[in-house]
This record gives sequence, C-alpha cells and structure tokens, in this order.
Amino acid sequence: MITHFADLELLTVSIEGVKQCYAKRLQFPILFESKDFIQFQLTPFTTLSFKEAFEPISPAHFAFQVPYSHFDEVAAFVQQSGLLVLSQEQGQYMDETNGRKNLYFRDGDGNLLEIIAHGYVNEDELKASGMLQILYLREIGFPVDSVPNLREWLKSHFGMKTEKDQDIFNFVISGTAHAIVVSKLRPWIPIAMKALPPKMAVTFGTPDNRFINDLSKQMDHTFSDGSKKPFLSKDSYSFYIEHTPEFSESMVENLNLPI
Repeated sequence: MITHFADLELLTVSIEGVKQCYAKRLQFPILFESKDFIQFQLTPFTTLSFKEAFEPISPAHFAFQVPYSHFDEVAAFVQQSGLLVLSQEQGQYMDETNGRKNLYFRDGDGNLLEIIAHGYVNEDELKASGMLQILYLREIGFPVDSVPNLREWLKSHFGMKTEKDQDIFNFVISGTAHAIVVSKLRPWIPIAMKALPPKMAVTFGTPDNRFINDLSKQMDHTFSDGSKKPFLSKDSYSFYIEHTPEFSESMVENLNLPI
C-alpha cells in the first residue's frame, strides 16, 4: 500500500522567492539547491520541491498535518511569519470544528497552503518536524474535469480508497496521503480561488517492493523527464512511486486514521 506522499514538485517563477518564503519565513531546511531547482525537507519522509519555469503558474493547494495539541502554537508561528494568512467564512483565521483545526495561508506564487490538525491522530507515532511541527504532508489538490474518472483511476492503479464517492469533491486516500480530487467548477475555500490544475509531480511512498513491482508493469520507464523513477500520467498530472521502507504500514496503523 501507499503510506504517504514522499515528494511534491511544483513550478515557480522565482527560486529566490521560494527561498525567502520556505527557508527564511517557514524555516524549512534546504536539502538541495541548483540554479533552477530547490528541494526542502519537510519531514524525514517527505520533501517539497520547486522547479523554476518561464511560464504562468497555476496555484496548487496542499496541507500539512500538525499535532492537535500544538496547533495554536503552530498557527501563531504562521501568523507571525509575514505570509498572507487568510480569513475563513465567519471572518476567523483559525477554524475549529468537530475535533479538527485548520488555518490557510499563501506563498509567493499564490499557492494555497494549510495547516490542519485532527484530535483522533496519534501524535506520538511520528516525530513532528520543524517550526510547523509537521507530522506528514496530508493533502494535495487535483482539480479535474471529471472527479469520478481520476478518483477511480487512483483506486484501480494505486489501491487508494474513499469513504464516500462524490462527483464534485472527493478525498481519495491511502495511508496518510489524501488526494483531494475536485471539480474545476468548485473553487478552493476560503477565498473562492479558482481550481486551476497546477503543473506538478507527485511521488507516492510505499514500503512494499511487491506493490512497486506489480505497479511498474503499467508504468512508463522511458524517463523522458530525466527522472529515474517510473511514472504514470493522468489528467496532466505525473505520479511516481518510490520504495520507502522507513515509513511502514504499521506506522500508519498506529496513527489511528479512519482509513
């Protein structure tokens, strides 16, 4: 099974702008940097990457899971970071509903970021990383023309699951990875941001070599993008798979997640 998002790669129009946002303000460690590429270490298991491009950028949405018991502390750090924090429907910045807390903010490219916490998550299973105290990268948004098409494709190819199938908005889940498959017609809350498909590459992590071997039979191994990881493409999104034995299925089970 897929246990987590191992990497999210997005485009940017400014590596320097990305550095000022993520390294200086959010204090993410830089794992690798070149003239037109930079990669940050979010957790021991996950990286966030940016590739500089001379083209318009469609903003992405992604969310970091943080400890429920430390959410207010993390939210205060974000509010003091100098980044744009967004008010929600009732004018409040932080929302708390049914054992869930969240806060939205934006980076220099307009990406919609979120910190989110759930009371049911066993916080002791994973070590929180950095000033944001990130447990894992929980959500990545995938705007599409047809939600059922991508939803069912993720289920059939990657063994992901849903709690309930819907045609406008679905969480498609495996382990800690929540793919938000959303219709382009449904704006991102809380600012009604148009759900434009971003150019991005997502790497799933799994400790199961047999799972990778079975999936690899369907995947492209031509490495036309220069990567050494086999990938599948769907609805303009590139999906990679990586062997990550350090993030085990038992760790996911011990997190006490609904799926």
